[in-house]
Amino acid sequence: MYELVIEAWFSSAHNLREYEGACERLHGHNWKVEVHVRSETLDKLGMVMDFKTLKTRTNEVLDALDHRYLNDIPPFDKDNTTAENIARYIYAELSGRINDDMVRVSKIRVWESEKAAATYYE
Repeated sequence: MYELVIEAWFSSAHNLREYEGACERLHGHNWKVEVHVRSETLDKLGMVMDFKTLKTRTNEVLDALDHRYLNDIPPFDKDNTTAENIARYIYAELSGRINDDMVRVSKIRVWESEKAAATYYE
């Protein structure tokens, strides 16, 4: 099995609904996103996929979140804007752009700070 990993970033504001504490108030993060993709085989060039393509597809997803108030963006207008839910959202959006017979998104890790992250995988 082969795995590629890239890191990307986006900045956004949000607040956690019904949370008893400071995070219920409007605040922001510079989120770090780790993207993991896997394949059992390599293409004719010897790659899982081109890093450039992986970065482009990831940035397409993150551009919709960057410098935005996340609570206004579906599905976060209903789902709480936790790191866990953000990781699941990025996983689903990116899977729809990347997954094929050879390559699959295997996991997304979202860091809201240098010491706190949430991971989503299936």
